[in-house]
Amino acid sequence: MSTPVVPVPEAERLARVVLSCGVEPGDGTTSSLVLQMGAVRALEQTLVATSDTGIAERLAERLSEVDPERILDQAARCGIRFLVPGDDEWPTGLDDLDEAITEEGFGGTPPGLWVKGPMPLTELATSVAVVGSRAASVYGVEMTRAICGHLALTGVPVVSGGALGIDFEAHDSALVAAGVTAAVLACGVDRVYPAHNRLLLQHLAAEFAVVSEQPPGSAPTRPRFLARNRLIAAMTSGTVVVEAALRSGALNTAGWAERMSRPVMCVPGPVTSYTSQGVNNFLREGRGTVVTRGEEVLELIGAAGEHLLEAPRGEERARDGLTPIEKQVVEWVPVGEHAPVDSIARLCGLHIRSTERALRRLMDKGFVRLTEEGWRLAPDV
Repeated sequence: MSTPVVPVPEAERLARVVLSCGVEPGDGTTSSLVLQMGAVRALEQTLVATSDTGIAERLAERLSEVDPERILDQAARCGIRFLVPGDDEWPTGLDDLDEAITEEGFGGTPPGLWVKGPMPLTELATSVAVVGSRAASVYGVEMTRAICGHLALTGVPVVSGGALGIDFEAHDSALVAAGVTAAVLACGVDRVYPAHNRLLLQHLAAEFAVVSEQPPGSAPTRPRFLARNRLIAAMTSGTVVVEAALRSGALNTAGWAERMSRPVMCVPGPVTSYTSQGVNNFLREGRGTVVTRGEEVLELIGAAGEHLLEAPRGEERARDGLTPIEKQVVEWVPVGEHAPVDSIARLCGLHIRSTERALRRLMDKGFVRLTEEGWRLAPDV
């Protein structure tokens, strides 16, 4: 018998709404407190906390001003739902973030997720993150579209950040291939950022899903982008980086994937390309696996024995099927003149009888010819 699903207590959900609205994303201290004592007690403790700097008091003041029921009602009217751990839709990969908090206290599992769009997040269970430079090159665009198109055709959802460049191409190529894709934002899911991607983000919100730990109405800031990156890494089964400069948000996402032992896959770029310096250096440090096509991504994220690829080989040549002795002999058969068997045996270092037998086999295979003057290579060999 299956274990019955226990609904999340309303008080727990409301406390998480308050924390989501009042605490900046990526606050590892809040995440740790919620993990240890639950959201209700964590909120109660935070509301009465004091500090010499006044930071705790200012946070308590922000939290006390939040009306969670009103916010949930307003969100629902806009087609926005709030998910918390324990909900059927909750991406359980996010729970790994509590084990990946940095020494500076940044990270942790968010109090909840705000989602706009009809697609249940359970569809992202086998998804892959594809991220990269906003200033994508033609090479980067082509590689992204080829990889994401293949993933979509094989039923693997694509997750990205809804930004310009590689993010846009990742979402768009998945849609073109009739696949599934979702965007994780650094602002509220009711906002459009960047404005240039308005049509894409509106389409995802109408047909798929846009996700954020930020409550509706929130504006994007640099720290919120960095916090958002950890969600992309945690919600997916692996991260693909296509083009990234030395200082890149895409590499930040890859770093979070590393922290949670998720596969990090990198598309190497030209050594002369500024937008590939970061990803190339990442590989040089031995921190990622090279991928050049969608099949290689599937092999890395699949279960043991799934999507196995044969090692790539160069074009098959006629001499590939020869035995080692035959290859040794044929190398010393002249092209433009004839040679006796004893001369060939001496040059290739084999006994004359072994050489004679090898030459006969090579003749049967069409590699050499025997005339009254001796042995020579057959034409076009």
